[in-house]
Amino acid sequence: MSSLWMYVKVFAVGGFFCVFGQVLIDQTKLTPARILSAFVVLGVVMGALDLYRPLVEWAGAGATVPLTGFGNTLAKGVRKAVSEKGLLGVFTGGFTAASGGICAAVFFALLAALLGKPKDKTR
Repeated sequence: MSSLWMYVKVFAVGGFFCVFGQVLIDQTKLTPARILSAFVVLGVVMGALDLYRPLVEWAGAGATVPLTGFGNTLAKGVRKAVSEKGLLGVFTGGFTAASGGICAAVFFALLAALLGKPKDKTR
């Protein structure tokens, strides 16, 4: 029963982020790119203030998979790098912490570009 409850929590939190983003798209003049950027910034701010950690502990992948989770990863990386390297960590910590996800995104984008068949968009 506990694994079923975890699935419900993951779905509810991840779904909330999706619904919130959709409401912003439908009810404001914000572009999707600005909304996605705002989600990353929200994750960074919540991570920096250590407000995101309890959500991750409660909802697991429902909190780590959305873009707010990426922002939280950046904030954690910066916090760790600053404690180890000082001011230089502000510039390197986020990239180090998120490098695995960034490399995977670039790799799979390249793979999709190589395997996909481009079509003319003028039709």
